[in-house]
Amino acid sequence: MSNFERVAEEKIRAALANGEFDNLPGSGKPLRLEDDSAVAPNLRMAYRLLKNAHCLPPEAELRKEILRLKDLLQGVADSSERARQVREINLLITKLNLLRQKPLAMETRQMVISGLSVPNDSPASANTGSNALDAKS
Repeated sequence: MSNFERVAEEKIRAALANGEFDNLPGSGKPLRLEDDSAVAPNLRMAYRLLKNAHCLPPEAELRKEILRLKDLLQGVADSSERARQVREINLLITKLNLLRQKPLAMETRQMVISGLSVPNDSPASANTGSNALDAKS
């Protein structure tokens, strides 16, 4: 143990004995440790800055928008409006699939417009409802 480490340990022990670490903010709460081991060391600070600024990568932004539009689709009764929204969602899904550059088997499935003439009686009755965005990713 170096002299610096020894002095640091002594100071920490003295502070513990004096109760200087009691009642610190967040005391008794679990630490929010984030595993950033998959990120290259030279990119970790940039990723942390983007995360703290609530910036999402383009793929995550598209997924978020697709889910938002899917939720809005549940309340639309007009079949022409539903078809327009389904086309918009499918366009976003196509953009998402092109961004990811994964094999076709791993792409997000597009929505089917069948059953649009039937009013939205229940989420399970419409083909564009709950199973519309089956993601295999």
